[in-house]
Amino acid sequence: METEGPKQVWKIGDVSITRVVETMSLMAPKMLYPKASLETLAEDLDWLQPHFLDSEGKMLLSIHSFLVQSKGLRIIIDTCVGNNKTIPMPGWSGLKTQFLDHIASAGFPRDEVDRVLCTHLHFDHVGWNTFYEDDKWQPTFPNARYLIGAAEWDFWGDKEDPFGANTNEEAIQPLLDAKLVDLVETNHQITEEVRLIPTPGHTPGHVSVEIESQGERAVITGDLFHHPLGFAHPDWEDIADVESEVAHKSRVEFMQRYGDGPVLVLGTHFAAPTSGKIVSDGDGYRFEV
Repeated sequence: METEGPKQVWKIGDVSITRVVETMSLMAPKMLYPKASLETLAEDLDWLQPHFLDSEGKMLLSIHSFLVQSKGLRIIIDTCVGNNKTIPMPGWSGLKTQFLDHIASAGFPRDEVDRVLCTHLHFDHVGWNTFYEDDKWQPTFPNARYLIGAAEWDFWGDKEDPFGANTNEEAIQPLLDAKLVDLVETNHQITEEVRLIPTPGHTPGHVSVEIESQGERAVITGDLFHHPLGFAHPDWEDIADVESEVAHKSRVEFMQRYGDGPVLVLGTHFAAPTSGKIVSDGDGYRFEV
């Protein structure tokens, strides 16, 4: 299994994308997808293994950020779990990683980051928005604008954290207090090469990120697809989805939009090799690396 810190790099025209891993996890498919079992996955094992399912049928999941360089801007897409957080997931609580050192070595020292985009506001996508210093949570990237979906904040801003991770108090409110947040629409254009696309359902304001440069295209999924088996079973309920039917519709539309084409798909929780293409498979689709 991968350890903390390994990097992968892709070039999409003039845009550079670097994946930096914070931590990895093994999970039984049924924990995320109640309809899943080895029997229901039997037809998919040939393409899910060995990269995305281990020999025992457990899902390999990665918690990582994508570091994007476009038009002179350093953009971080999703900020993982973070250190010293209280998280209701085995192995994720109280992390003490060298994540900031790893992104700095990839050319993203924390005081030189220009934009931080949260595809949605679940705890494993906002954790490194802040860090704990001088007895309080402070913005990790003091010179960045933090881009948070207006629809996403409208939904979560006055709600209790469903995971008990104190997400708003620890990872969002300190940014608001520092006036570092821009509330953006779900089709927001970050640069001429990087834009958001609405993919609601996992959360109401969830977005994916499309990158286009020099005739090449890539798309970062966010949690629209937690795992590649979602391409084969887009109708399976994901227990973390806020609106299951809307998420199902978004997954189908995403596959119809990008399937059987040249677009490189980068999974926000996909283990290495992380990237691939959506290709037709009978009446549905699969992920081809």
